[in-house]
Parts: sequence; C-alpha cells; structure tokens
Amino acid sequence: MKKEYRDLQSNSIENGIIFYGLECCEPNYIFKGNNIRENYVIHYIRNGCGTFSSAGRPLVKLKQGDCFILPKGVPCFYQADEKNPWEYSWIGLSGIRTGEIFAASSISEKNYLCQIQDTEFKNSLSMLYESLHLTHNMKNSLLTESLLYKMFHDLLDEFPAEVTRKTNSRTQFRLAVEYMRDNYDTGCSILDVCRGLSVSRSYLYSLFKKFAGSSPQKFLTEIRMEEAEHLLKDTDRSIQNIADSIGYGDSFTFSKAFRKSRGCSPTDFRRMRN
Repeated sequence: MKKEYRDLQSNSIENGIIFYGLECCEPNYIFKGNNIRENYVIHYIRNGCGTFSSAGRPLVKLKQGDCFILPKGVPCFYQADEKNPWEYSWIGLSGIRTGEIFAASSISEKNYLCQIQDTEFKNSLSMLYESLHLTHNMKNSLLTESLLYKMFHDLLDEFPAEVTRKTNSRTQFRLAVEYMRDNYDTGCSILDVCRGLSVSRSYLYSLFKKFAGSSPQKFLTEIRMEEAEHLLKDTDRSIQNIADSIGYGDSFTFSKAFRKSRGCSPTDFRRMRN
C-alpha cells in the first residue's frame, strides 16, 4: 500500500499546515485512528472511490475528482471501495481562521465537494500540495504560504456558502421564495427547498410563519395556483399540459389541489372565466 506522511511545524496563528500525506488504499481499508480530529484535514481523491460520512449526515459514495474534509471535532467515517479502492492525498490545517473560512464555503454544508478537477480551487490545492515537497527554506515557505491563501481564496470564490450564519432571517426568507419561484415548475418539494438553502424544515417553517403568515407548503402551492390561473385564462393549453408546467406529475393531482385551493375544478374555472 503506497503511503506518504510528514509532520510540519506551523508558526501561523491564523492559518497553517501541520501535516500532509498520500495513501493508495487496500480494498475496504478504513482509517483506524482517532476519527474526531483536533484540526481540519482536506482530502482530494486522485483515483478510485470509497464511502464517506460525517456525524448526522448520510453515507455517500465519492470518487476520483471529489474532495472531502474532516472537520475539527466532528466524527467522520471513510472507507475505500472493495473493487476500486481510492488513492487520496491530504493536508492537515490549523489556525483560528481555518474553521471560519470553511464555514463560508459550501463544502461545510456536506463536508465534501464533487468533481472539482477542472476548477481553480483544485489547481491551487494541487500546487499547494506539491510545494510542501520542496526543500525547506524561506523562499519556499513564502511560496507555500501564498498558495495556502490562494487555495482558500479559490474555494470561497468558486464554492461560496449559499446561506451563512451571518445571513439574517429576512434574507433567508427572500432566498427561499426565490428558490420556489425558480423551481416550482420542476416539481420541487419543501425538502428540496431546505436542501437548496441548507436549512432545516422546522426553521424554514418558522421563517414563513413569521414573514408570510403561512406554511412553506401553502406558499409553494399558491405560487403554482397563480400560474395555473394565468394559463387557464390566457391560453388554450390542456389541463395535463398545465399540470406538467407547474410541477404536478398528473392532471388528477393538479385538479385536486386546484379544487382545494380555488373551490372549483380547473375546467370549471376556465369555463367561468371565458
């Protein structure tokens, strides 16, 4: 099993690199050390695949071109695939601002990113890793430090967090409404909205009760019903076609929802308006 590991001495208080390494894993290999890290460790999958999970999140399969982090203080599990075990490199990061930087990126939402191989973030991450193999002197130390900050810059530039802790509740409500209006025609659910904004279902419910006086589901349904009214009045499209265009899988489900909301069937509504 191909391995590489080296400890480093970091003098940076804000951000620093404390170790790095590479491992070409055996089938089903599981890291048997402490799965609750005292620092952040970022992994890039060079070949193969495996499974990864952090506390409270489902197990996912990651492959070549993906990356994942082991957040400070968070239990994690990761295992090489049985048939196509992964090879990954990693960099251990310390510093008082490291957690803040990761929290401002979308990588913190799931603790992994998929298919980053064609990004500036991946390029700077690779350059940073290679710089750690250079002879230790002042010139190369400055190069490594500059590449570390470039890597963080590219991470936040290409993968910013959708919703950060600093975003206020009114802005979160506006983002939720925008998400609904942009995706209602795809059949999106309230769970899709929660995932899209990285918020819990209960928190989303509290936002809509506060700013709209209704539940998220009722608000999403109203968006669909308003568009349905417009299409019924101003077009001659079939009921099935209208149902498809506003995110319902069939005309029966749409007609049932329309009757419950408007007190009549879509056909009767069109007849009365005409």
